[in-house]
Amino acid sequence: MMVGHALLAFTIAALAANRRWSGQRALAFGVVAGAFAVVPDVDMAYALVGLAQAGLGGVWTMTAAFWGSSHLVHRVVTHSLVVGSVAAVAFAWSTCDRPRKAGSAAALAALVAVAFVESGLIGASVMLVFAVAGVGVATVAARRTDLGPRALFVAAAFGLLSHPFGDVFTGSPPQFLYPFDGAVLAGRVHLFADPTLNLVAVFGLELATGWLAAVTFLHLRDERLREHVHPRAALGAGYAIAALLLPAPTMAVSYHFVFSILAMGFVGVAPRLHPRSRFRPSRDPRVWLSTGLAAVTVATLAYTGAFLLA
Repeated sequence: MMVGHALLAFTIAALAANRRWSGQRALAFGVVAGAFAVVPDVDMAYALVGLAQAGLGGVWTMTAAFWGSSHLVHRVVTHSLVVGSVAAVAFAWSTCDRPRKAGSAAALAALVAVAFVESGLIGASVMLVFAVAGVGVATVAARRTDLGPRALFVAAAFGLLSHPFGDVFTGSPPQFLYPFDGAVLAGRVHLFADPTLNLVAVFGLELATGWLAAVTFLHLRDERLREHVHPRAALGAGYAIAALLLPAPTMAVSYHFVFSILAMGFVGVAPRLHPRSRFRPSRDPRVWLSTGLAAVTVATLAYTGAFLLA
C-alpha cells in the first residue's frame, strides 16, 4: 500500500494543480505530494526491532515477527488527521525564515512530547522519525523545485491527510483522531464477503491507482498511454493457472499471491522480438512500467476468472 498512497496523492495533487499551473510544475507538485504521502509509513521502522529479535529463523518466522512488531505502533501516531494537519504546517515552515523555522521545530517537538505522553517512548521515537522524514522531504522539495512554502503546505496536506484513508481496506483502521479518543471506523472495510475476492478487489484498487497515476503522468507530458504498452502484456493471462495451484489467499495470508502476481510485471522488461535482430529489450522506463502494469492487470483478471470458475 505504500506505493499506492504515493500514487494516489500524486494523481489528485497533479491533476488539481494542472488547473492553474503548467504540466511540468503540476508534475513537480504531484511528486512532492506523493513523497509526503509515504512519510506516515515511517512508523514501520519499529518493525525492524522485531525482525532483529527474530533473527534468521526462516522467511515466515521473520515475516511474522516483522508484522507483529509493526502492529504496536503502525497506523497510530503518524496516521492521524490531527497530527497530519499540524505536521503539514510545520514541514512547510521548516523551509522558511528563522522565526518560522523555530515555530516548525516547536510544533514538531510538541508532537513528539504528546506522543510520549500518550504512547510512551516507542510512540515518541516513531513521531521523531516521522518529523525528521517530513522535514527531509520538505527540504529536498524546496531545493529541487520552485514550490514556495504555501505550495509545500498544500502538497504536504494532500499527502499526509490522504494517507490514512487508503488503509481502511487492508487492516485495522488508523487512529484518525490521535491523540484524542474516538474511532471513526470500527473495523476494516470489506468489499466482498469472500476473503479471497476481497483481497483481489483491494489489489484491483491498487492497480486502478497505478493506472490513474500513469495516465496523469503521460497526460501532463502530452503523451499517450497506448504508445507505451507492448502487446506482450497479454502473457499475464497465464497467471490464471495460479488459481488452481496456489492456496486461496486472504488478507491474513497473501504473500504467495502478491509476490507471484507482481512477478508478472517483469514482462515489461523482458526482451522483445525485433525485426533486424534476435532479442532486444526496450530501454524506455515508461514502456517497462506501462507494460508491466498491464501484464499484472491481465494476470489479476485472469486469476479472478479462474477462481470464480474453479
